[in-house]
Amino acid sequence: MEVCGGQTHAILRWGLDQLLPPVVRLIHGPGCPVCVTPAACIDLALKLARRPDVVLCSYGDMLRVPGSDPGQDLLAVRAAGGDVQLLTSPLQAIALARRHPDRRVVFLAVGFETTAPATALLARQAKALALPNLSLLVAHVRVVPAMEAILADPASEVQAFLAAGHVAAVMGTRQLEQLVERHRVPVVVSGFDPAELMAGVLEAVRQLEAGEARLSNAYARVVTPEGNRAAQALIDAVFEPADRPWRGLGVLPQGGLALRPAYRHLDAAALEPAVAAGDDSDPRLCISGRILRGLALPPECPAFGGACTPQRPLGAPMVSSEGACAAYHRYRR
Repeated sequence: MEVCGGQTHAILRWGLDQLLPPVVRLIHGPGCPVCVTPAACIDLALKLARRPDVVLCSYGDMLRVPGSDPGQDLLAVRAAGGDVQLLTSPLQAIALARRHPDRRVVFLAVGFETTAPATALLARQAKALALPNLSLLVAHVRVVPAMEAILADPASEVQAFLAAGHVAAVMGTRQLEQLVERHRVPVVVSGFDPAELMAGVLEAVRQLEAGEARLSNAYARVVTPEGNRAAQALIDAVFEPADRPWRGLGVLPQGGLALRPAYRHLDAAALEPAVAAGDDSDPRLCISGRILRGLALPPECPAFGGACTPQRPLGAPMVSSEGACAAYHRYRR
């Protein structure tokens, strides 16, 4: 299983899976933060975005992810008059907050350990500037707990992982070494171009044939054992690990990041009464939950390419530019 959605798109784009012998089968993990953001979080974002005193901002893909109601996303709220804005950098939220001093600017913060440092920097600057009208709706998730959950699933067929090179570049390889020790499954850190991915597959196959389970780094030009310590320090200063629901996987122990007490005054969740847990079950005809757990491939979904397309998505894996369904729709149709 490749962990990252960027790896999935590269595999499909270059047809790497079709070059492998039938005995080697690639399955796709939940490695897309947009895809795994739970419906309850989207529901809260929608609720905040409908308030006339709120400017809600986030990355582009998040604006199209449905909540519990498949017909409702942030773009629909904007079409109905809500102030929903697209950002390419979290720090743009500071300019928004200064431009709208009489309104509350809420940044919907998603992503793995790769985007968490930028959100942490935003939180630190907001605190230093004492901005009174900036809040964060935090939905950051951690990759290793998801890999643990997949391995713990009795239905899982994963025999080896291609770990996400960009996450490892930030966090280093120590957590992955511990994962290998606990589960005795080969883990190979891989990059994103065809040669790097195939080198990762080859190393995983060699380990399996030798009956070994080790951590290997096939992306050494970027990933070091210690990772990016400055980025880790930023994450650690602002966030702490917390149990968090993943769409398709349920609540994962230590599966996300929460604001530390010194930054909880920025928490947008405090602006609204608690939202009941949204319905994360698959929409009718859509099997996105099974796809996110690596138990099915997108073409096996009865809605794929018919009732569900990138223009009219039913599930998050078709919405996101890194989603597995979007990859199959783009490269295999």
